[in-house]
Amino acid sequence: MNDRKQHVIKKAHQLFINKGFQNTSIQDILEYSGIAKGTFYNYFPSKNELLMAIFKTIYIKMEQERNELLVGQNPADIEIFIQQVELQLRVNRANKLLSLFEEVLVSNDKDLKEFFRNGQLRVLNWIYQRLTDLFGESKKPYLLDCAIMFLGILNHNLKFNTLANESTSNLNQVVRYSVARLVKIVEEVSESGDQLMKPDQLEKWLPDSQANKGVFHQQLSRHVLAVKKEFKDQEKYQELLDFIHEELLHTKNPRKFLVESTLATLRSDQQLQKNKDLQLIEQLIHEFFN
Repeated sequence: MNDRKQHVIKKAHQLFINKGFQNTSIQDILEYSGIAKGTFYNYFPSKNELLMAIFKTIYIKMEQERNELLVGQNPADIEIFIQQVELQLRVNRANKLLSLFEEVLVSNDKDLKEFFRNGQLRVLNWIYQRLTDLFGESKKPYLLDCAIMFLGILNHNLKFNTLANESTSNLNQVVRYSVARLVKIVEEVSESGDQLMKPDQLEKWLPDSQANKGVFHQQLSRHVLAVKKEFKDQEKYQELLDFIHEELLHTKNPRKFLVESTLATLRSDQQLQKNKDLQLIEQLIHEFFN
């Protein structure tokens, strides 16, 4: 994304927070960001598309930071999960995303509502996949139910804890309390064998197999970050890995020949030939294109 477009996104975000999405006009955005109307429409077909771009920009950055917490760590470590959930909540609050989301709920725009609905489902899918990391494949039949209940517990604990204390400073305490309840729920439902929804429901909810794409994105990001961390002083590696990551995750039609050529360049270096994370990246790329 070019700097000028990013500038418009940043300025519009500030306006939406201060004035509200509905009360901010395109003219307000033009004046506040200092761009011409033609430039605006070259970047965004509508104000709604701009709002979606704001959320996409924030969540791409948040997901990268969330994945970085897992680099070199055990995915089954519940402390890492707590840190990831807390990070996501802090990002939401810092960017006032909840107030913008609530405005969309009363909107009549079908595309906006569909966009945010899919966003909620992607969060649910991430929680479900992480619960599989934490509790294992044997409990997987019950983990979609548990993910749904966890989000409900967490969101209501946050809402009423803030109402009671008029403060958000104890966010970590609320997350830890909610995760502790989650652990007990997983134990109870797996022992009883009770199941409300089957996990394959996620594939029906998410369009274009996004449930599976979410898993791929998490795994690719995790292994790319691991290689980058190990070879943080090698600028060439960083650039090549960034290209693969960007091409596969953020390009509408990833170019197979370019990804495979970049991977071959990485593999040709003796320092990387035996790197396990690079081998797993290669495996993921093979599965992606086949």
